[in-house]
Amino acid sequence: MKIIKKLIAYMHHIKTMIRHRLSHWPVLYAFIGSIGVVLIWRGVWMIADSMQMSGFVSLFLGVFISMSAGLFVSFFVGDSIIISGIKREKRIDEKTESEIKKEEVSLGEIKRDLKEIKEDIEEI
Repeated sequence: MKIIKKLIAYMHHIKTMIRHRLSHWPVLYAFIGSIGVVLIWRGVWMIADSMQMSGFVSLFLGVFISMSAGLFVSFFVGDSIIISGIKREKRIDEKTESEIKKEEVSLGEIKRDLKEIKEDIEEI
């Protein structure tokens, strides 16, 4: 059990290093990530084919698994759309110019406050 914990900790460390380095090159990061996603889908597809799974069974099983994991709606609709709907916020194309400028000012104030907090933390 200790070996597994050490292996997981080591893999987490490696993942953190890779994410940190790749974050400086977002296009390369996206390209590598997309290769990983495509290979996962290819593997799933090949397993389903080897089990001679029909399209209907694949669809049913996929929907069942994603709904059970709580991913179905957030993946296909998106969290930000759901949250904005709950808050009854307008879409960006429905907002007026003054509303957008007001949000920009609010974001500027938040950034300034965060900078002050960071400076206070560095002093401590």
